[in-house]
Amino acid sequence: MATDPAELTHRAQAWLAEDPDPETRDELAKLIAAEDTDELAARFAGTLQFGTAGLRGELGAGPMRMNRSVVIRAAAGLAAYLKAQGDGSGLVVIGYDARHKSADFARDTAAVMVGAGLRAAVLPRPLPTPVLAFAIRHLGAVAGVEVTASHNPPRDNGYKVYLGDGSQIVPPADGEIAAEIAAVRALADVPRPEAGWETLDETVLAAYLARTDAVLTPGSPRDTKVVYTPMHGVGRDTLVAAFARAGFPAPTVVAEQAEPDPDFPTVAFPNPEEPGAMDLAFATARAAGADIDIVIANDPDADRCAVAVPDPGTPDGWRMLRGDEVGALLAAHLVRKRAAGTFATTIVSSQLLSRIAAAASLPYEETLTGFKWLARVDGLRYAFEEALGYCVDPAGVRDKDGITAALLITELAAELKQSGRTLGDLLDDLALEHGLHATDQLSVRVEDLSLIADAMRRLREQPPTALAGLTVTRADDLAQGTETLPPTDGLRYYLSGSPAAGIEAARVVVRPSGTEPKLKCYLEVVVPVSAPQALPEARTKAVTALESIKRDLAEAAGI
Repeated sequence: MATDPAELTHRAQAWLAEDPDPETRDELAKLIAAEDTDELAARFAGTLQFGTAGLRGELGAGPMRMNRSVVIRAAAGLAAYLKAQGDGSGLVVIGYDARHKSADFARDTAAVMVGAGLRAAVLPRPLPTPVLAFAIRHLGAVAGVEVTASHNPPRDNGYKVYLGDGSQIVPPADGEIAAEIAAVRALADVPRPEAGWETLDETVLAAYLARTDAVLTPGSPRDTKVVYTPMHGVGRDTLVAAFARAGFPAPTVVAEQAEPDPDFPTVAFPNPEEPGAMDLAFATARAAGADIDIVIANDPDADRCAVAVPDPGTPDGWRMLRGDEVGALLAAHLVRKRAAGTFATTIVSSQLLSRIAAAASLPYEETLTGFKWLARVDGLRYAFEEALGYCVDPAGVRDKDGITAALLITELAAELKQSGRTLGDLLDDLALEHGLHATDQLSVRVEDLSLIADAMRRLREQPPTALAGLTVTRADDLAQGTETLPPTDGLRYYLSGSPAAGIEAARVVVRPSGTEPKLKCYLEVVVPVSAPQALPEARTKAVTALESIKRDLAEAAGI
């Protein structure tokens, strides 16, 4: 790490000399002139690391920020990797969202690919990430790049890489690409022609939209009334078009969040899971009247889908369903549609899916967190993760897709409505059949990443023997890997049941977030339910147990 002021200034000046972006050049020149050693140290403490999430970070000048220099190097490394794999004349498809600098990063990537001898095609405008994932296989590309920071704060951007199978990269490809990036010396050595790539027309989007019909049953009910928010992102036009093709009523779009806006002015974080993010959607639903059946939200790049249902017992009149609940609802719907193939989820998501799959005699698998792993499950038919990600058409998009998930949950709501029932009623049915699987999270955002490392070290050195009075019967240090999982930085605890507390079993998984400065703890308790009238008491028991686990875990982790 460069801490000497003279060395910092030297590195900053060398970076400045080859920075192709006037904005970041000006920003860096001012930092150098001001002799802002602390800020320079933060930006030149190393390099933004390329991994299985690609790149993601705060926009700004320097190797520890997202900027055109970093993106050009990343693109050059990817091009070198593809050439080493024998794909040196193949096609790379590039998509981008509406964040600050996304279009610039996409254009730079296309220029680098063409300069390296590959072919490049850029999507016609900011579009949902699943359109890019679809386009890779649809066009026979050898790789794809999506410029997006998904639901991160406005100051961030990112760079997500897919290979020719339409799935995000996993080891060892990430390490090999990172090595090629590190081998890039001066930016002047990276050819970047002014032209030579293709800007795709609307036919690729039309092909994606035609594919969305595949998730629905011909002739199924379509009369669901929906309020929808794209959360200032790129989902609106694609989702509205998909709904129109399917024959659903046009969604009522939240006006204040309808247009793409990289500043995300109405939310603290553009993530439907964050407190307050859905307030405008709920207000729109209340204003629209009692005939609204569900509220749907996409995150800014529309690969995630959030769902809310009417609930008179809440201050807003609406309740956000957890990702685990939507995942179970979609699974039950697909089972009823006689879906065949493997159902999969991640180690941090609810185990309810395993029971739904077992009852339907369907194969089931668990993977590490992220669709980069889920997409690679053999014979995959359906996958979800608790962070609002659902893959309901792996033959079309081998990644999470917030558009097709929205279509499928809307179809389910319509079928239930025709029978005088709701999504909540189906969740009750699943609890009665398989036990109430209640989930919660303890999520701690930090400024100092060392706090996360300290918490993980403390849990490893002094592992809890009980949480909420439930004995830890098995503790897995996932850094060691398992028979079915590669190593990852995480801890998993299985807890005994408690007949006195009405708990059948519980599980806790602790891991650092892969995309945000957060320590995330995933909690699940299973409560047996004997009859419909026992559901309220079961939910009370579950909430009590989850809160108690949360308190004890926070103490054990020192957070």
